[in-house]
Amino acid sequence: MNNLNDFLKKYAELSVRVGVNLQKGQILVINSPIECADFVRLIAKEAYNAGAKDVHVEWNDEELTLIKFLNAPEESFSSFPKWKADGYEYLAKNDAAFLSISASNPELLKDVDSKRISEANKAKSIALKKYREYIMNSTVSWSVVSIPTGSWAKKVFSDLPEEKAMEKLWENIFKIVRVDKNSPLEAWSEHLNNLKNKVDFLNDKKLRKLHFLSKDTDLTIELPEKHLWAGGGEHNSKGTYFVANMPTEEVFTLPLKTGVNGKVKSTKPLNYSGNLIENFTLIFKEGKVVDFSAEKGYETLKKLLDTDEGSCYLGEVALVPYDSPISNSDVIFYNTLFDENASCHLALGEAYPTCLEGGSEMSSEELSKAGANISLTHVDFMIGSADLNITGETNSGEIVDIFKHGNWAF
Repeated sequence: MNNLNDFLKKYAELSVRVGVNLQKGQILVINSPIECADFVRLIAKEAYNAGAKDVHVEWNDEELTLIKFLNAPEESFSSFPKWKADGYEYLAKNDAAFLSISASNPELLKDVDSKRISEANKAKSIALKKYREYIMNSTVSWSVVSIPTGSWAKKVFSDLPEEKAMEKLWENIFKIVRVDKNSPLEAWSEHLNNLKNKVDFLNDKKLRKLHFLSKDTDLTIELPEKHLWAGGGEHNSKGTYFVANMPTEEVFTLPLKTGVNGKVKSTKPLNYSGNLIENFTLIFKEGKVVDFSAEKGYETLKKLLDTDEGSCYLGEVALVPYDSPISNSDVIFYNTLFDENASCHLALGEAYPTCLEGGSEMSSEELSKAGANISLTHVDFMIGSADLNITGETNSGEIVDIFKHGNWAF
């Protein structure tokens, strides 16, 4: 790829200047697979150019992760290092910005006992609860970006040699995140403004419920009285505007915890903790998953739903047109960052407090009383399709067309 180095520099600039929107004097924390080291170095250089006080990198090695899951004693999965949790909380408390590179092997842990994975995820979520509150409340700036790794690229383009698969995945990512534009920063400004227009329309309507209907889905979702739609970027507690997901095509809010009823079927595979869950159906009654099935990954889905009391309720409803850059690429990425932005999706688990008026200042008890779901987890799964229609109903009983045939109706 002739323009690879130029595109990488633009992508690093985009991640720092638009993603976390790093401010002078801030610390930048980067979470990254070791395979992405070259890109991390470009980000670090860009961060210092933007005035970063320091750049701290947390590396992860998937092969070491797999070795541990296959060989470590059972008790090692029921705890998470307190020093690491304390470190994240300290950094968040001191206004660090957090950038994560999502580039995992979708089937890394396919041969691992799902109980071990579930225990490790739960221990990590409990340990990082206070840090996650900074993220979920958007107290600090945070963003997720992605670059190819060999194992991921080979899963997406299994018919190509690894080098060609990597090149093909790079081409798709650069196009999707608008790095191939003459001015990616201007392209993103225009895109974020378009999303804001959708957000403003939905907030003005003050909908009380949504109805999702397609060949395999018939689901009604009530919305809390003081819900807020969001999308594109948002402001942290210091007023800095940042973009949490790059790419992002979604407009989202939270459902009323006990107001979800009906059936929904997934339309894309879910990569969850190194395992794929495919073609699964969830049945909801008064907000709770009361029955489910899956063609692949049933035990993984079961463990996810059993994480805690809130993991079998919804915490997010997100609208993404079928006719969008990622969907039009006609590629299944096996990576939630991309697949969720190619499709309308829902999330099991924790609701974003920022989707309620005054939610960022509410306690867990107050959020729960206002209708928000509380959980240790937050897992997006895709439900969008070309035949999906969505209608909304206002407090006055007006029926509003939101989506027709998979795309925005307004």
